Amino acid sequence: MSDVVPIKLACLDLAGTTVGDIAMVERAFAEAIATQGIVPGTGAYARAMVHVHRSRGCPKIDVFRGIFPGNEAQAQAANLTFERSYEGALERAGLVPMPGVLEVLDKLRGTGIKLALITGFSRTTLSRVLGVLGWHDKVDLAISPEDAGGRGRPWPDMVLHAVLRLGVEDVRHVAVIGDSESDMLCGRRAGASVVAGLMTGVHSRERLLKGGATHILDSMADVPGLVLSDDLGTTQVASSAR
Repeated sequence: MSDVVPIKLACLDLAGTTVGDIAMVERAFAEAIATQGIVPGTGAYARAMVHVHRSRGCPKIDVFRGIFPGNEAQAQAANLTFERSYEGALERAGLVPMPGVLEVLDKLRGTGIKLALITGFSRTTLSRVLGVLGWHDKVDLAISPEDAGGRGRPWPDMVLHAVLRLGVEDVRHVAVIGDSESDMLCGRRAGASVVAGLMTGVHSRERLLKGGATHILDSMADVPGLVLSDDLGTTQVASSAR
């Protein structure tokens, strides 16, 4: 394809994309809303967890604001419980990278591609995650919504923050990789030329395409073959993504 530009920055999601902590995250959400009176076995709990599922990738405080609309104090209290619960689980169980992720990170950086992790976790939780994983030297930048002015996915701000911080001259040189619809919306709104949805998370192929995925991949192991390709058009392009 004549309009293909080389990828110089890959923005990678955490949960469900580079690390396999989906169950840990959902347990922390369940514990958080339980402290606010929404307990398993009730209709309110089922509705809240549906909202959690649909909001994957969004800032955690925004998820709680959606569960407790108009009650900022309750949302903040639930968010604090979430952070304590998740960080406690980190201390007890640690975190495991998705299969092949470390090799992928090394391969991409070895070719000169800069790497940025983007997440809906707070800056404090993100720092804990990086410490548990030992990834401070694996990526060039790790971004929480707070680092980008407070707006997380599906807004494009975290990707654009990475572009500015890492000196990438054109958003078309960016690939955004994630497993949720909000990841796809964020990448498309930022102008990234590659917005790849992974089938390793909680959102279906249809949800990823709805969000604007340009490519659908089975796992992170497929990412180098996409972003290092001389012709992205030879990779499976989701033409129905728009």
